[in-house]
Amino acid sequence: MALSIEDMAVFCKKKGFVYPSAEIYGGIAGFFDYGPLGVELKKNLEDQLWKRFVRSRCDVVGIDGSIITNPKVWQASGHVDCFEDIMLECTKCHHRFRGDHMIEDKLNINAEGISKEDVDKLIKENSIKCPDCKSELGKANQFNLMFDTNVGPVGENTAYLRPETAQLIFTNFRLVQENARMKLPFGIAQTGKAFRNEISPRDFLFRVREFEQFEIEFFIHPKKTDDCPMINDVEAMEINILLENDKDHKKAKIKDLLSKKILSQWHAYWLGQFYKFFLDMGINPANLRIRQHVKDELAHYARACFDIEYNFPFGWKEIHGNADRQSFDLEQHAKHSKKDLSFFDEESKEKVTPSVIEPSQGIGRAMLAFMFDAYEDDKKRGNIVLKLSPKLAPVKLGIFPLVGNKEEVTKLAMKIYNGLKDDFACQYDKSGSVGRRYARADEAGIPYCITIDFDTLEDDSVTIRDRDTTKQERIKIAELREKIINLL
Repeated sequence: MALSIEDMAVFCKKKGFVYPSAEIYGGIAGFFDYGPLGVELKKNLEDQLWKRFVRSRCDVVGIDGSIITNPKVWQASGHVDCFEDIMLECTKCHHRFRGDHMIEDKLNINAEGISKEDVDKLIKENSIKCPDCKSELGKANQFNLMFDTNVGPVGENTAYLRPETAQLIFTNFRLVQENARMKLPFGIAQTGKAFRNEISPRDFLFRVREFEQFEIEFFIHPKKTDDCPMINDVEAMEINILLENDKDHKKAKIKDLLSKKILSQWHAYWLGQFYKFFLDMGINPANLRIRQHVKDELAHYARACFDIEYNFPFGWKEIHGNADRQSFDLEQHAKHSKKDLSFFDEESKEKVTPSVIEPSQGIGRAMLAFMFDAYEDDKKRGNIVLKLSPKLAPVKLGIFPLVGNKEEVTKLAMKIYNGLKDDFACQYDKSGSVGRRYARADEAGIPYCITIDFDTLEDDSVTIRDRDTTKQERIKIAELREKIINLL
């Protein structure tokens, strides 16, 4: 029986990955707290993204923008007027539902970009009723997803919790470019909280009201979007791709997409880089695909947009978005702020407003995909094995004294633990049988366990157990650090 999203939520709560927020008070829909294992997994994922796409590159730098900023930012970006979903309300019980989700659930069709008029039409034609009380649904309305708040003691200054991290990158564009002395092409990255007042949060971490994002805005000379010197890094990469007019995805190479002229070289480069990131971090290639946005769902400013999707139990869903935003955002902020956000490009000797490629993803969604892909109910072992990449695993090493009540063994085990814990995330466990401790480590995704036994006292060797294969290897304590570095 396939693992459901409800099963995953139960597992995450039981093992200390994710809890419903303030559950002792009944919780609140769309908000979650990360437990001891979850907070480490989330941080490891953020660190891997930051390491690969910021610290390891000379053409990308980072910022950390504020969650609440001048509300004019969101007026200029269009969020105040246009950041909306379609809402349906039951005429009897007054429960509210997201219109496109209702259509997708009841009719099993893709409702991305659907209008409220089409929602009303399909509701009427198919006699769709309230799923809770079976009463009539009211007319579809637009619902703005922005969380508003007040700044200052008087309560007259309305502000907003940011619905995305991107806009603070655009408003700081000139300062960052000057401070970091960046030249085109270059990127600015950010990781941080975003907030969306979802009509009907659902599917555990997939659709929530508070979440973490990782985004890059990569700035390119508007005449050089097809001049990517690193395109060879991704051209030959084989991907699963669902094109706009196709019914199912098929295998293709990124150079095939370029030959169809449906995206620029720089767009293809960043799409390929993030597709490769998910594969490198352990996602099964069969569960990953790229989907081209249909014209009706494209944002008005986007030349093209592609999602990287994961095959969840509730269908193929987006875990990464990759958009060609052109020069829209910088032009909007220049217009509304009356500040010049163009700059002189030394290479072309002209003043330009850069075009932008935006790789963007929610950390929680990506984490959920990694959890599903790693989850294995091992009938032979009799426990769950969470086969997370060692780079993402919340705990890297389990340190186990074979017998927890023998002082000479536990003392040496603790010495080994203290010698490793500053460099590797370790867990010391002396409770229960070593078999039960291995099972707990498997369920937590710990890739390697080190067992200290009575023979260790004689030969200065320990046993290393591999989570995925259960194979065990005997190694000298003096060689332990180097061995772990090679394994991880």
